Amino acid sequence: MKIPLYLQDGSKKGEVEVSEKVFGIEPNQALIHKALVIQLGNARHPIAHTLLKGEVRGGGKKPYRQKGTGRARQGSSRNPHFRGGGVAFGPRNTRNFQKRLPRQERRMALAGVLSEKFKGGRISALESFTTDIPKTKFFAKMIAALPFKAKILFVLPEKNETVTRCSRNLQKVKISQVGFLNVADLLKYEDVVFFKDAVSKLEKNYE
Repeated sequence: MKIPLYLQDGSKKGEVEVSEKVFGIEPNQALIHKALVIQLGNARHPIAHTLLKGEVRGGGKKPYRQKGTGRARQGSSRNPHFRGGGVAFGPRNTRNFQKRLPRQERRMALAGVLSEKFKGGRISALESFTTDIPKTKFFAKMIAALPFKAKILFVLPEKNETVTRCSRNLQKVKISQVGFLNVADLLKYEDVVFFKDAVSKLEKNYE
């Protein structure tokens, strides 16, 4: 199994051998969906927040006497069934949506999406990116020379400040490190371009 290897000027240098354990498995769609739902759920920060009856201002005085009115007894005018009262079972910003996906399932879901990308010809490799002046125009020039027209996810073997600075103002481009590669980004971006050393670093997790 091989993916094309490109140089910074857009020319094709050759091919890179990739592992079938990462790029050649049969995707488990249910597992991929599960991984995506858990990842998006873990990223949630609840905003909606309602007050309980004990948190609503007022209502400390008993609204009317206990007996003799013909009405049901009430201890507070801030009970949920009163207008202006608290909300029973409403949304709270303290709700925790965190879930954990086992490491093996997470890796299999990731490999499943990468395998789908490989079958569609959406996986490529880049030899390197170097520039004396870290400006966006140089990275944009490289992208224009490469045969990719859709949203591109570049995967680095490790943190690279030059690549990050040159690409952060470009739309439809995202930079990620191998350790932070995830299902949501792979599904969002159509083309995935690995820096050459990133491929081997990723495959070590599947040995």
